[in-house]
Order: sequence, then C-alpha cells, then structure tokens
Amino acid sequence: MTQNNPQTKKLKVAWGITGAGDKIQEIIQTMKELKQQTEDKVDIDVYVSKSADTMLKFYRLDETLKTSFPNVFIESSANSPFLAGMVQSGKYEFLLICPASSNTVAKIVNSISDTLLTNAALMALKAFVPVWIMPVDFKENIIYTKLPNGKDLKLRVRKEEAAQVRQLQTMEDVHVFETPQQVREGFIDWLKTTKPPTSS
Repeated sequence: MTQNNPQTKKLKVAWGITGAGDKIQEIIQTMKELKQQTEDKVDIDVYVSKSADTMLKFYRLDETLKTSFPNVFIESSANSPFLAGMVQSGKYEFLLICPASSNTVAKIVNSISDTLLTNAALMALKAFVPVWIMPVDFKENIIYTKLPNGKDLKLRVRKEEAAQVRQLQTMEDVHVFETPQQVREGFIDWLKTTKPPTSS
C-alpha cells in the first residue's frame, strides 16, 4: 500500500514597484538576490504600476526585471490585474511595495485607492493582510539619486512627505522600511519564522 505524503507548497509574495526611481538599481538587485536565496520556498510575483513601467524603461531595467522574474504584471487599472482580490483572498502572504513613491504613500495614508498598488494595499489591510512599504522619501533630508547616465541628481525630501511616512508607521499591519537592505533582512527573518503551506 502506498502512502501519500504531504507535498510542500511554496509561499507567495506580491512585490509592487511604483514610479519612484530613487535606489531602483539597488532595489532590482535586492529582488534578484532574494529570489536566488529563497526560490526553493517562495514565489515572488511582481506588479508594476503604470508610472513604474515608464520609469523602468527610462533606467533600462524593464527587460532585466522580466528576465529575472517569470511573473511580471503591468497595471492596466486599479483593478486590473486583480491584485486586490488576490491579496484579500489569501493568495499572498503579504504585499510589499518597494520602492514606494511619495504619491503612493500619501494615498495609502489618506485611503485613496485609485491605482493598482494603493487599491491592493488598502484592500489587504481591510482583510488583515500585512503590507510592507519602503518609501523613497523616508525622512526630511537632502538625497542624491543616480540617473541612468551615471550622474547624481540632488533632491530634497520635504517635511510634508516625511510627515506622511510618520503617519504610515502608525497604521496597523503596515511595516515600514527605510532601505533595500532592511527589506532584505526583514524578508529573510520573516521566512525563518514562517511555515510553508502543505497539501496532500
């Protein structure tokens, strides 16, 4: 008599990319390294906003992303692809938005769900699904972002944008990260304490 042993299924995570270009090369590299480190246990589906689609082409990273991840979905509308429904129904362990633009942060803080990722984030929180966010405008500061030609662009993070991040940090089930390295560490720590689903 043969016995059916439970087969280990992979965990699934949704990774959202907004149109913020700051640290985008480092973020894509972090994504690739996490995939290599965890692909035996985790599937990462990537969701790209309309603005991010433009930004990734500007940085010539769109093809790199598509060749590195088998499932890359581009925003058509706030409900297409139907990420909000998939997050609410438990398909994903959590939604990670990295990088998150100041526009996306402000909309989530103020419950505005008119884009793919803000809609998915707010619907996730209603269903008690964690949302991880790495805002590019984390604190009031002068920052330097790398352009596609290698030059540095000097930018100012205003107190208004930083204040939205502080509000974001007070929201239940929202986990806020300052750097891609913190995202990486949080992802690995989460995986160490999370049991994979099983099916018989």
